[in-house]
Amino acid sequence: MDLMTTPDSAQPASAYDLSPSTEVEGAATFALLVDNEPGVLHRVVGLFAGRGYNIESLTVAETDKRSHTSRITIVTRGAPHVLEQIEAQLKKVVSVRSVQDVTRDPNGVERELALVKVRGTGTDRVEALRVSEIFRAKVIDTTRESFVFELTGAPAKIDSFVELMRPLGLVEMSRTGVLSIERGAQGM
Repeated sequence: MDLMTTPDSAQPASAYDLSPSTEVEGAATFALLVDNEPGVLHRVVGLFAGRGYNIESLTVAETDKRSHTSRITIVTRGAPHVLEQIEAQLKKVVSVRSVQDVTRDPNGVERELALVKVRGTGTDRVEALRVSEIFRAKVIDTTRESFVFELTGAPAKIDSFVELMRPLGLVEMSRTGVLSIERGAQGM
């Protein structure tokens, strides 16, 4: 009997199978050290697009002009086997020097910067200032009707701050995306 026609045969899962999985999805932050040359970002992002993976956050910047390297930090979500597959595929991309899964690294540090505009008067204005002090947000602009706060921290901290500001008059926000680095003396 042919393997393809056997109803009880376990077929290997396709890398492109996007059907719902019973596995619990989790987020992962990958830090990549790449050659700073044209097309590298396109190849990395193309890997995600070609396989149907979503990028929740993406930051890119040159980190060393002399060695022509840049750091790309990508936050994505998926089942554990999908995240392992993403990491393995990233390591195969041309011009990628190294890949680090920051979420699984006990020495990994993740931070994000947000600018948050809040409109309010009276008690809402006072409450917005009080909450900003608790979160150590810095007021970088103020008018009689609004504030712009600068907040740095873990993405969950920024999410919490934004949720508290919503009922107080949240107008808009802008986020940098996640940055990451490893604690300790060694580099990537």
